[in-house]
Amino acid sequence: MSEADELSQLGELHQRGVLTDDEFARAKARVLSGAAASGSDARMLAGVNALCRSRADRWIGGVCGGIAKATGLASWVWRVVFTALALCGGSGVLLYVLLWIFVPQAEDELVVSRAS
Repeated sequence: MSEADELSQLGELHQRGVLTDDEFARAKARVLSGAAASGSDARMLAGVNALCRSRADRWIGGVCGGIAKATGLASWVWRVVFTALALCGGSGVLLYVLLWIFVPQAEDELVVSRAS
């Protein structure tokens, strides 16, 4: 149900006398604050869904380059994080491999080849 539908239903209940003025004000504030929270959730979900492995910024599978693009941090920072996790029990290797398998590769990224 959309925010507008919920507000119209609350208005109808208020007009019929089912809700008092105070109850209507609290319910309206709850609907509006819930919509703001769901908007931030939607932005976070969109960021996660936009995660793709990089084709241009890659050493092995492009996972760190893709995470760097999604988060705004440099890819070398993510490489250090995965290396540190790999040295601390091997969880970095497992996490990297899982991301390599389950995160799709970017399709429209420009690939620049390095001449040796």
